[in-house]
Amino acid sequence: MLLKLAKGAFDGNNLRNYGVRAAIKTKARQGTRQLLIECKRSEFNLYDNSPGDAHFKFGTVPLASSGWLHKKSKDDWFHIKATVDEKSEHHEMQNVEEFFRNTEVAIHKPLIDNLQVELEIKQLTEIQRQAWHKLYDNNHVLIAAETGCGKTLTYLLPILQKIVERKQCEAGERKLNSPLALIISPGRELTEQIGSVTHRLCKTLNINVKTLLGGNTKQLLINPEFGEVDVLVASVGALSKLVTTGIYRTKHVRHVVLDEADTLLDDSFSNKLGHLLKKFPFHRNRTNNDLVVGTQLVFASATMPTNIHEQLHQVIDIETIHKVVSSNLHKLMPHVEQRFLRINKSDRLGHLLAIVKKELAHRRPVIIFSNKTPTCDYVDIFLNNSGVNCLNLNGDMLRKIRAGRFEQFQNGVCDVLSTTDVGSRGLDTTRARHVINYDFPLHVSDYIHRCGRIGRVGCWEKCVVSNLVSSRREIDVVQRIERAARTGGLLSDVNANIKNIINKKIMEDMKQAGVPLQVDEAF
Repeated sequence: MLLKLAKGAFDGNNLRNYGVRAAIKTKARQGTRQLLIECKRSEFNLYDNSPGDAHFKFGTVPLASSGWLHKKSKDDWFHIKATVDEKSEHHEMQNVEEFFRNTEVAIHKPLIDNLQVELEIKQLTEIQRQAWHKLYDNNHVLIAAETGCGKTLTYLLPILQKIVERKQCEAGERKLNSPLALIISPGRELTEQIGSVTHRLCKTLNINVKTLLGGNTKQLLINPEFGEVDVLVASVGALSKLVTTGIYRTKHVRHVVLDEADTLLDDSFSNKLGHLLKKFPFHRNRTNNDLVVGTQLVFASATMPTNIHEQLHQVIDIETIHKVVSSNLHKLMPHVEQRFLRINKSDRLGHLLAIVKKELAHRRPVIIFSNKTPTCDYVDIFLNNSGVNCLNLNGDMLRKIRAGRFEQFQNGVCDVLSTTDVGSRGLDTTRARHVINYDFPLHVSDYIHRCGRIGRVGCWEKCVVSNLVSSRREIDVVQRIERAARTGGLLSDVNANIKNIINKKIMEDMKQAGVPLQVDEAF
């Protein structure tokens, strides 16, 4: 009996010792591995060689957010770690003069001087180099690349070079308000930004740039402005009205750019845009064996809807579009840490204030996103009442109030910006260091664009995205993002809000018919 007890004790000690040794080995092994995803529940942690682990071999990916629909998941969290630093993410760049020295095109030197002096751009990104020849050769081009990689300059440089060449050999005078190039964007702030960059690039060139914003279209219809215009940068709503009324003529347009094309192809703009695009000869025809070049169409966006072919086939032959696509398209940014926290809606303001005050203490500018204007206004009021100087920017503001808000944030007048998705598309926010999704976006494309406000080319500091997840309907998008992070794959279903208007109409019809709508619950 004593021998059995002794043997049992010995075996038990061995088992305990083995368990301790195994734990030590595991910790040691983890110490040499890079942590990719850190979770509150450490069993969900992911390391750089975890895909070889057993739980991946059966076709399942364990998600820390898999139980977030349950009310007991409150205060659970996971962090997608930055796996590369900001500089290494943008390392594939080339000196401006070196690149153009090796091209067959005699680039206009004042254009390069303006690029380097006015914009202080000394190097070209990979997407800018890849697209140059396709754009310069008048091809229809789709530029699909991650946010912050310089898509605006990608299409501006070759188009401005073509305009310089055309004006040098142009015979006869064009009528007033007859541009050679149209750059169309969905919002006022982005239009102003593109216009500013174009003006600076054309500072010493014989190119006239006009920026056309929405908000005062009626005044322009009553008292139109006329002048020599080579490049017209415009928001789609204002441009559509002024072209339809004949104030701006499209006869001489040879370049049409859709900046933030996925948003322009959204239901909010597609009808106006489709009607406008039908005015241009995008097809190439042969007359007496001579190729007559039509208008060049250029798309630029960080996300591309899967149904883009359906929307464009009536306007252009899809087969003629040359694609310049980044290898990082529809992928999570590897140089930006992304934090996800599951909380009650009632706790969001407390978490928001704590994050903002911590960042301001280190002089790190913050952008806060909300899904709707009332929430955006509420966040602005709350922060200002809490002693935090905050600017508000949303699409429902009057033009006079809205004008200059983004510039104040960019110029350092204020370090906190509360905005809707108006502030997420294309804006150059190199000052920003932290994006907070107070409302988590309901579409993956919106998440990509919001995150893209930080970690941009020229921003070499550590940047973070904080996501406050408080609604059950947000969790599907969270799980798609986490799954992409764990598998290293593409984000799924990256579409703009194409069916938003249709869905709203269905809900309104159901409401009028007395059909009860399911209310989204938050614990």
